[in-house]
Amino acid sequence: MQIQSLPQELGISPAEQPTPDEMRRAMGRFASGVTVVTGLDDDGPVGFACQSFASVSLEPPLVLFCADHRGRAWPRIRRAGWFTVNVLGAEQTDLCGRFGSSRGLKFDGLDWELSRWGTPTLPGVLMRVHAEIHDVHVAGDHDIVVGRVAELECPAEDRPMVFYRGAFGLDG
Repeated sequence: MQIQSLPQELGISPAEQPTPDEMRRAMGRFASGVTVVTGLDDDGPVGFACQSFASVSLEPPLVLFCADHRGRAWPRIRRAGWFTVNVLGAEQTDLCGRFGSSRGLKFDGLDWELSRWGTPTLPGVLMRVHAEIHDVHVAGDHDIVVGRVAELECPAEDRPMVFYRGAFGLDG
Protein backbone atom coordinates (compact mmCIF):
# COMPACT_ATOMS: atom_id res chain seq x y z
CA MET A 1 0.00 0.00 0.00
CA GLN A 2 1.33 3.44 -0.88
CA ILE A 3 1.23 6.13 1.78
CA GLN A 4 -0.30 8.65 -0.65
CA SER A 5 -3.36 6.47 -1.23
CA LEU A 6 -4.00 5.71 2.45
CA PRO A 7 -6.31 8.71 3.20
CA GLN A 8 -8.56 7.85 0.24
CA GLU A 9 -8.68 4.19 1.28
CA LEU A 10 -9.76 5.30 4.76
CA GLY A 11 -12.46 7.55 3.29
CA ILE A 12 -10.62 10.85 3.90
CA SER A 13 -10.95 13.21 0.97
CA PRO A 14 -8.10 15.59 0.04
CA ALA A 15 -10.35 18.48 1.08
CA GLU A 16 -10.50 17.03 4.63
CA GLN A 17 -6.72 16.74 4.98
CA PRO A 18 -4.84 19.47 6.88
CA THR A 19 -3.75 22.50 4.87
CA PRO A 20 -0.10 23.56 4.83
CA ASP A 21 -0.92 26.40 7.28
CA GLU A 22 -2.69 23.99 9.63
CA MET A 23 0.30 21.63 9.46
CA ARG A 24 2.73 24.48 10.21
CA ARG A 25 0.69 25.68 13.23
CA ALA A 26 0.20 22.21 14.69
CA MET A 27 3.73 20.96 14.07
CA GLY A 28 5.06 24.20 15.58
CA ARG A 29 3.94 22.80 18.94
CA PHE A 30 6.74 20.25 18.68
CA ALA A 31 9.94 21.87 19.90
CA SER A 32 12.97 21.09 17.77
CA GLY A 33 16.65 21.83 17.82
CA VAL A 34 18.21 23.92 15.08
CA THR A 35 21.10 22.85 12.89
CA VAL A 36 23.00 24.06 9.87
CA VAL A 37 23.77 21.40 7.28
CA THR A 38 26.93 22.21 5.31
CA GLY A 39 28.77 20.77 2.34
CA LEU A 40 31.41 21.70 -0.19
CA ASP A 41 31.41 21.35 -3.96
CA ASP A 42 33.42 22.82 -6.84
CA ASP A 43 31.59 26.14 -6.39
CA GLY A 44 32.63 26.42 -2.73
CA PRO A 45 30.98 26.02 0.67
CA VAL A 46 27.21 25.72 0.93
CA GLY A 47 24.75 25.32 3.80
CA PHE A 48 21.20 25.75 5.06
CA ALA A 49 19.39 25.96 8.40
CA CYS A 50 17.53 22.74 9.21
CA GLN A 51 15.17 21.76 12.03
CA SER A 52 14.40 18.27 10.75
CA PHE A 53 17.37 16.32 12.08
CA ALA A 54 17.42 13.06 14.06
CA SER A 55 19.46 10.04 15.00
CA VAL A 56 18.26 6.95 13.13
CA SER A 57 20.47 4.04 14.18
CA LEU A 58 23.36 3.31 16.54
CA GLU A 59 24.56 0.25 14.57
CA PRO A 60 25.35 1.24 11.93
CA PRO A 61 25.58 4.90 12.99
CA LEU A 62 22.96 6.72 10.90
CA VAL A 63 21.33 10.16 11.08
CA LEU A 64 18.73 11.88 8.94
CA PHE A 65 17.70 15.35 7.92
CA CYS A 66 14.98 16.62 5.61
CA ALA A 67 15.70 19.06 2.80
CA ASP A 68 13.28 21.04 0.66
CA HIS A 69 13.39 20.20 -3.06
CA ARG A 70 13.23 23.93 -3.87
CA GLY A 71 16.36 24.76 -1.88
CA ARG A 72 19.57 25.74 -3.66
CA ALA A 73 22.00 24.24 -1.14
CA TRP A 74 20.69 20.68 -0.91
CA PRO A 75 21.28 19.71 -4.59
CA ARG A 76 24.90 20.88 -4.26
CA ILE A 77 25.42 18.92 -1.03
CA ARG A 78 23.80 15.86 -2.61
CA ARG A 79 26.24 15.98 -5.54
CA ALA A 80 29.18 16.35 -3.14
CA GLY A 81 28.13 13.21 -1.24
CA TRP A 82 29.27 14.37 2.23
CA PHE A 83 27.74 16.74 4.78
CA THR A 84 28.23 18.08 8.28
CA VAL A 85 25.34 18.79 10.62
CA ASN A 86 26.32 21.69 12.91
CA VAL A 87 24.04 21.74 16.00
CA LEU A 88 23.48 25.33 17.13
CA GLY A 89 23.63 26.65 20.68
CA ALA A 90 20.98 28.94 22.17
CA GLU A 91 23.02 32.09 21.53
CA GLN A 92 23.80 31.37 17.86
CA THR A 93 20.84 33.17 16.33
CA ASP A 94 23.29 35.00 14.03
CA LEU A 95 24.30 31.70 12.41
CA CYS A 96 20.69 30.59 12.20
CA GLY A 97 19.68 33.85 10.51
CA ARG A 98 22.63 33.73 8.12
CA PHE A 99 21.87 30.18 6.95
CA GLY A 100 18.08 30.44 7.24
CA SER A 101 17.95 33.27 4.72
CA SER A 102 17.76 32.71 0.98
CA ARG A 103 19.74 35.92 0.45
CA GLY A 104 23.40 36.69 0.74
CA LEU A 105 26.56 34.67 0.73
CA LYS A 106 26.35 32.61 3.87
CA PHE A 107 30.08 32.01 4.36
CA ASP A 108 31.24 35.60 3.63
CA GLY A 109 33.13 36.94 6.65
CA LEU A 110 32.44 33.77 8.65
CA ASP A 111 35.28 32.05 10.50
CA TRP A 112 34.69 28.48 9.31
CA GLU A 113 37.08 25.57 8.88
CA LEU A 114 37.29 22.59 6.57
CA SER A 115 36.84 19.20 8.27
CA ARG A 116 38.97 16.22 7.38
CA TRP A 117 35.88 14.97 5.53
CA GLY A 118 35.95 17.93 3.17
CA THR A 119 32.94 19.72 4.66
CA PRO A 120 32.66 23.15 6.29
CA THR A 121 32.48 23.24 10.09
CA LEU A 122 30.99 26.24 11.87
CA PRO A 123 32.50 27.90 14.95
CA GLY A 124 31.18 27.48 18.48
CA VAL A 125 28.52 24.87 17.74
CA LEU A 126 27.42 22.27 20.32
CA MET A 127 28.00 19.25 18.13
CA ARG A 128 29.09 18.29 14.63
CA VAL A 129 28.05 15.16 12.79
CA HIS A 130 30.16 14.35 9.73
CA ALA A 131 28.44 11.89 7.42
CA GLU A 132 28.35 10.44 3.94
CA ILE A 133 25.02 10.35 2.12
CA HIS A 134 23.77 6.78 2.49
CA ASP A 135 20.24 7.01 1.06
CA VAL A 136 17.70 9.60 -0.10
CA HIS A 137 13.93 9.11 -0.01
CA VAL A 138 11.49 11.47 -1.73
CA ALA A 139 8.68 12.50 0.64
CA GLY A 140 6.28 15.11 -0.68
CA ASP A 141 8.09 18.42 -1.19
CA HIS A 142 11.18 17.25 0.73
CA ASP A 143 13.89 14.60 0.57
CA ILE A 144 14.65 12.49 3.62
CA VAL A 145 18.42 12.19 3.63
CA VAL A 146 20.01 9.34 5.56
CA GLY A 147 23.70 9.72 6.30
CA ARG A 148 26.24 7.21 7.57
CA VAL A 149 28.15 8.89 10.40
CA ALA A 150 31.93 8.99 10.02
CA GLU A 151 32.76 11.21 13.00
CA LEU A 152 31.13 13.07 15.88
CA GLU A 153 32.51 16.19 17.57
CA CYS A 154 31.21 17.91 20.70
CA PRO A 155 33.27 21.13 20.86
CA ALA A 156 31.04 23.21 23.18
CA GLU A 157 28.85 22.82 26.26
CA ASP A 158 25.87 25.16 26.19
CA ARG A 159 22.11 25.19 25.99
CA PRO A 160 20.74 24.17 22.57
CA MET A 161 18.89 26.50 20.25
CA VAL A 162 15.23 25.50 20.37
CA PHE A 163 12.54 26.46 17.86
CA TYR A 164 8.97 26.34 19.18
CA ARG A 165 5.74 27.85 17.81
CA GLY A 166 7.53 30.00 15.28
CA ALA A 167 10.08 31.48 17.70
CA PHE A 168 13.37 30.66 19.39
CA GLY A 169 13.15 29.38 22.97
CA LEU A 170 10.26 27.66 24.72
CA ASP A 171 8.27 30.83 25.35
CA GLY A 172 6.86 30.93 21.79
